Amino acid sequence: MQDTLTIAGREFHSRLLVGTGKYQDMAETGEAIRASGAEIVTVAIRRTNIGQRADEENLLDVIPPSEFTILPNTAGCYTADDAVRVCRLARELLDGHNLVKLEVLGDEKTLYPDVPATLAAAERLVDDGFEVMVYTSDDPIAAKRLEEMGCVAVMPLASPIGSGLGVQNRYNLMTIIENATVPIIVDAGVGTASDAAVAMELGCDGVLMNTAIAAAKKPVLMAQAMRKGIEAGREAFLAGRMPMRRFASASSPLEGTFWQTGS
Repeated sequence: MQDTLTIAGREFHSRLLVGTGKYQDMAETGEAIRASGAEIVTVAIRRTNIGQRADEENLLDVIPPSEFTILPNTAGCYTADDAVRVCRLARELLDGHNLVKLEVLGDEKTLYPDVPATLAAAERLVDDGFEVMVYTSDDPIAAKRLEEMGCVAVMPLASPIGSGLGVQNRYNLMTIIENATVPIIVDAGVGTASDAAVAMELGCDGVLMNTAIAAAKKPVLMAQAMRKGIEAGREAFLAGRMPMRRFASASSPLEGTFWQTGS
């Protein structure tokens, strides 16, 4: 069965999106990303060299745009103005590349999104011709508003960035998914493969992660596990789980058998 993820008219076979931060070196970064099977790779423009500093290692030597879809992100931005400026810089560095991941943070402790600033930045970027994938809270109203203003994917958090707490509010996520006409991609909070599977079982179109892989004791092995967790969760969602029941239901019921105890 062909089951692809479509974002802004582009088709992807992998539903796992990965970041590039926190690895011990470039070699491990490249190895883990390839092990994950991800096709979309996020790059924090304010923290990563993709050509703006000629005297430093260039991440694009490890994950070349000819093999991966590079997704510049605005990590570290706390105002709409900063986020818009970073996206425009990324477009220049990547020869007119318009697909970006927008995040505008509210404070340094929680790294929760500043939703009003995110809405303002998203509107400006969409008007400027960007294809915006946007990090936001798990608020169904905010998610729908971002979709309606033209974002090509909405990316609600599962729990705080880098926390590893997994999906903390599955009912809000389900509401967002049920009302969306663009891809819904969980962004932030995944800690292990079962967290990724839960997100996919709920019906999310994909999961973006970084710390869960990079901070594992064996990042490359965890990348492989995440790949499998995403695939298993997606297949379980498509298969349709059995209904939950309060009491037992025998796998081999007695009804209709030739012999029953006491007969």
